Amino acid sequence: MALDRAVKDKIHFKQDPEQEKASQEWIEAVTGEKFSTDDYAEALHDGVLLCKLMNKLKPGSIPKIHTQGGPMKLRENIGLFQNAARAYGVSDSEVFQAVDLFDKQNLQQVTLCVFALNRLAQKQNFQGPKLNYQTKLPTYD
Repeated sequence: MALDRAVKDKIHFKQDPEQEKASQEWIEAVTGEKFSTDDYAEALHDGVLLCKLMNKLKPGSIPKIHTQGGPMKLRENIGLFQNAARAYGVSDSEVFQAVDLFDKQNLQQVTLCVFALNRLAQKQNFQGPKLNYQTKLPTYD
């Protein structure tokens, strides 16, 4: 049980609020929709916004997005997004697992997947907004 807690703490520690903010701003700019809550994890939890993002990057890549229904129906959105992201060119190592998002177990991996999508979109000459994030290098005194 202590090991489980240690793993969860390590994953939570890896979360970068600035990366999440940049990711959120890009998703909102591309989809034209604001997050329904200030809670990054909760806003993406059901996969709806991610599916809409994919459809903006590659129209028709997800023909049916579940906007209502029980947890299983909403969780299907995550699988649809994952398949579309892979088809778009995101590598398996950059695609998050469904539990990473739906159960909020590893949001950093979700954010990294969004960054990967942005990178691929730019390579494929996507004419929409670009993800705006500058990596800060450590300073040494």
